[in-house]
Amino acid sequence: MATPFHDIDAYLALPRCSGLALSPDGTRLVTTVSTLNAKRTQYRSALWQVDPAGVEPARRLTRSRKGEASATFTDSGELLFTSARPDPDADEDEEVPAALWLLPDAGGEARLVGNRLGGYGRLLTHGDQLLVAAARLDASTDEADDDRRRKERKDRSVSAILHSGYPIRHWDQDLGPGAVHLMAADLPEADAADSSARLALVDLTPTATARHLEDFDLSADGSFAVLTEARTSTAGHTRERLVRIELADGAATTLLDDPDADACAPLISPDGTRLLFTRAPLASPERSARQELHLLDLDSGDSHRVAADWDRWPTGQAWLPDGSGVILTADDNGRGPVFLLDLNADSVTQLTSDDASFTDPQVSRDGRWVYALRSSYLAPSEVVRIDLDAARATGAPVASELLRNPAAAPDLPGRLTEITTTVADGSTVRGWLALPADAASDHPVPLLLWVHGGPLGSWNAWSWRWCPWLMVAQGYAVLLPDPALSTGYGEAFIARGWARWGAEPFTDLMAITDAAVARDDIDASRTAAMGGSFGGYMANWVAGHTDRFRAIVTHASLWSLDQFGPTTDYAFYWEREVGETMQREHSPHAFVEQIRTPMLVVHGDRDYRVPIGEGLRLWWELLSRSQLALDADGRTPHRFLYFPDENHWVLSPQHAAIWYGTVSAFLAEQVLGEARAYPELLG
Repeated sequence: MATPFHDIDAYLALPRCSGLALSPDGTRLVTTVSTLNAKRTQYRSALWQVDPAGVEPARRLTRSRKGEASATFTDSGELLFTSARPDPDADEDEEVPAALWLLPDAGGEARLVGNRLGGYGRLLTHGDQLLVAAARLDASTDEADDDRRRKERKDRSVSAILHSGYPIRHWDQDLGPGAVHLMAADLPEADAADSSARLALVDLTPTATARHLEDFDLSADGSFAVLTEARTSTAGHTRERLVRIELADGAATTLLDDPDADACAPLISPDGTRLLFTRAPLASPERSARQELHLLDLDSGDSHRVAADWDRWPTGQAWLPDGSGVILTADDNGRGPVFLLDLNADSVTQLTSDDASFTDPQVSRDGRWVYALRSSYLAPSEVVRIDLDAARATGAPVASELLRNPAAAPDLPGRLTEITTTVADGSTVRGWLALPADAASDHPVPLLLWVHGGPLGSWNAWSWRWCPWLMVAQGYAVLLPDPALSTGYGEAFIARGWARWGAEPFTDLMAITDAAVARDDIDASRTAAMGGSFGGYMANWVAGHTDRFRAIVTHASLWSLDQFGPTTDYAFYWEREVGETMQREHSPHAFVEQIRTPMLVVHGDRDYRVPIGEGLRLWWELLSRSQLALDADGRTPHRFLYFPDENHWVLSPQHAAIWYGTVSAFLAEQVLGEARAYPELLG
């Protein structure tokens, strides 16, 4: 049966769902759906409404050439969103950053309510207040002055940035010029008679210096906010503390400033008296990363740890309306279930039974339903609901209920199973194994080992960028293991590989690969290993420590650790957590002369997390020092796929097609022994 995964163009055209917002009255859910534009070079997003009761079909709310995103409901039910669509009242169309629009509760046309040249970051609303993170140039005196200065920079093609702090880059963004401020404004009326009225932003943090801010919360009555503030402790090093900001006058109060930990992810209780936050003790080469949930009394300032026995890292949080508990999501044993933190019992219980991961939890105002996005390796993100009352009544996890989504999940070209093995220290290592439908003992299939990034992560949710089904459709089995350092297995499992990336993580991967190739439906003689970021590090390490694989694909990979550390976008984390021993004993570049496996190196020049220097040095040292003979035409079997204008992930659809096409051709040649053309557009 042909599926979208048999045709890269059909795959790239599949709709992609992200983000979720619930109206205050609980009658509407809004999600963002991205689809290809006519040129097939960009994804264009639109807002869709989903019925929380699962009765009515999904309905598209917005449509424009520029797309819409960042949907946020006001307390009165209007929908705020950002879009770079043109201002209908402007004299001419001009390319501007995403502006702020308001869609009335009753429907009709959205109207422009804010259009600053510095753009808008994260939005929150409560009461009659809007809270937004927004960049402002350091010399600007007000919003009008900021627009004037930005226009002059643009008109004169000035892009230079003068820095006095750190960091200066974030993933693929150049931070600055200026700092990101927390700003507030009175919410506009959706049916205001004057359609030209714009938000009047008030700067709550006029002395802000941080160039990145997205971690804050707004109280239910709109009177105060709590933000995570990055504070410089020594040159280049920062710690995160919690600061309360009064919206009435911008008065700031430090709530928590712990010299031994970062404090982040603030979540204000519905009655405004308590704050749930995450405390992350500072890690070191000898002490692995940890995360703890803490509750702070906003009146007394006292705080204490909650659910200390729960050995998981929260990834999403939402208070119950009555303040008795908090809905959490977290990685857990290759899934990402929904959990309930009961503050009275100081305990955490699992609510969902699905073999899936959940994000963006939203709680209905009566406390019965939890809405979320659910994804797994069986389906991409879909809007679902969880019956909290049913889970409480049975005392057991329940299956989530699929609502009527904007698009149905695509048919898959194979099946998914789970695989486990026990390693030398007694730990259990598990993973997912995606298999072609025809894989059998009389038809064993080649195996691809995929190593996840992070390294603090897990193969537990659908990935559009690393989708195993595209390779399954070509006849490969794909192994998706969680080795040491993976999240969802407890702190001890992370500690096994901490500052020892080339030790337990490597031996775990080899052990679970052994378990996979022992199956009679896997061809042990035809295997390859692939990975990106930390997975790319592991691919490089594998290449220097075993020749069991016929090919290695290494994407956005760490190669020389002493070079990587000072050049990554957040060097202080690396310096603080890794140490000299790991840089000396676990750097892949030191083993280049032992590499005897053909490698495909992939790197984007706009990658600031793993800078291009890693890929360039890897490529040169592969050519000059690895132990592989040239072919009859004098060419190396290694290949380097370079993207001058792509980032850590290679996200544009046309380049994703090139990525998959190149990987497929390289693997066909090296693993299958078949000649397959590389993408024509490579020239």
